[in-house]
Amino acid sequence: MAARIYKTPMNAMQSGQALTGKWVLEFEPAEARKADPLTGWAGSGDTQRQVKLKFGDVDAAKAYADKYGISYSVVPTPEKKLKLQAYADNFR
Repeated sequence: MAARIYKTPMNAMQSGQALTGKWVLEFEPAEARKADPLTGWAGSGDTQRQVKLKFGDVDAAKAYADKYGISYSVVPTPEKKLKLQAYADNFR
């Protein structure tokens, strides 16, 4: 089993910081999704794909993965770039 550990990003539709800052351990897909012949919905028999574990910090997520023998890769958090501009810049 392989997993990814990443920090939850800020919601693009809101400016608040709620529900951010948590670290998530998410398992990599073990098999490709295939279309159901009856409904056409995509699905697979991989149940680990549904599991997302949340931790307070990256060290706790790494400790959990090490304890249960899960190979993992930590996805670095992208640097936050602020574009500062004045309201008057909209009319130039």
